[in-house]
Amino acid sequence: MTLLVLLGLVSYYVGTLGTHTEIKKVAEEKVTLPCHHQLGLPEKDTLDIEWLLTDHEGNQKVVITYSSRHVYNNLTEEQKGRVAFASNFLAGDASLQIEPLKPSDEGRYTCKVKNSGRYVWSYVILKVLVRPSKPKCELEGELTEGSDLTLQCESSSGTEPIVYSWQRVQEKGGEDERLPPKSKIDYNHPGRVLLQNLTMSSSGLYQCTAGNEAGKESCVVRVTVRYVQSVGMIAGAVTGMVAGALLIFLLVWLLIRRKDKKRYEEEERPNEIREDAEAPKARLVKPGSSSSGSRSSRSGSSSTRSTANSGSRSQRTPCAEAARRPGLAAPACGPLGPADRASEPKKAPHATLTKAENTPSTVPSQSRAFQTV
Repeated sequence: MTLLVLLGLVSYYVGTLGTHTEIKKVAEEKVTLPCHHQLGLPEKDTLDIEWLLTDHEGNQKVVITYSSRHVYNNLTEEQKGRVAFASNFLAGDASLQIEPLKPSDEGRYTCKVKNSGRYVWSYVILKVLVRPSKPKCELEGELTEGSDLTLQCESSSGTEPIVYSWQRVQEKGGEDERLPPKSKIDYNHPGRVLLQNLTMSSSGLYQCTAGNEAGKESCVVRVTVRYVQSVGMIAGAVTGMVAGALLIFLLVWLLIRRKDKKRYEEEERPNEIREDAEAPKARLVKPGSSSSGSRSSRSGSSSTRSTANSGSRSQRTPCAEAARRPGLAAPACGPLGPADRASEPKKAPHATLTKAENTPSTVPSQSRAFQTV
């Protein structure tokens, strides 16, 4: 009797342990976690269903429950409004539906179904896959013929492992999709490819693809290889243009300088006084040539005439004066000595003589008296 009672107690607590199921699903999609039982048909009022989530850190929280004929599905803030029973849980399908799926939903789910002392447990491991983010393509190195170039791309997010691959994009018929022959893949840094000894045939579009279990994303970059000679030609052309501009500027400056110098010489030429110019000779006016006009100008330029007359008298020698006056005894005439030259009056300046020359000179009254005799 005791043995039968013990057997009855053991059978009373015996339940069904469901299988462990692992599900992988992409984020933002819908997932259904299975859980089936046959405990709700006999007694529906005592049926209890509970879903629990254990995250990677070991923390456990209730996702959704059914108890006392009520469903409670807004138990967590992270999953509020996104969880529900997928089917008729009273008829034996207590599967859990999550939509849309997020990376935070990843973990170990436990389904517990209890009714009148009987229970069923099911375990589901959910793994949320995140697609790689759009990678960023970059170039490192010189885009000149004969140099090396590194192609690099990387996704900032996505479920590991992420696999990267590079290939050429066909733009024209007959182009090869494979990388150039001298290309090396850097296995220590996924997503990096080294293009060695670039040639003109290396130019084109290159595509990088980042992929994992959730999907793929790609980016494209253009490689344009330049001739080394073209760089030198451009530098030479720029240098030639600069030199030509400097030469033109120098020529213009020289022309302007020459014109300024010529203009300066023309302006200064009338003001020059030649020191070696010969002084004009004094002219003797005949007695009858003086007129009333010369008498009127005599009063206005007395100083000029006195200067001219004194100059003319200084040029007359004693011999010439005696010849003009017959009654006078002729003095001894001969070459002038040093003493005579010292006493000889100095010549008037050139400007004064020029002015005296232009002024009509009159013969003194004493000279006219001798001339009329």
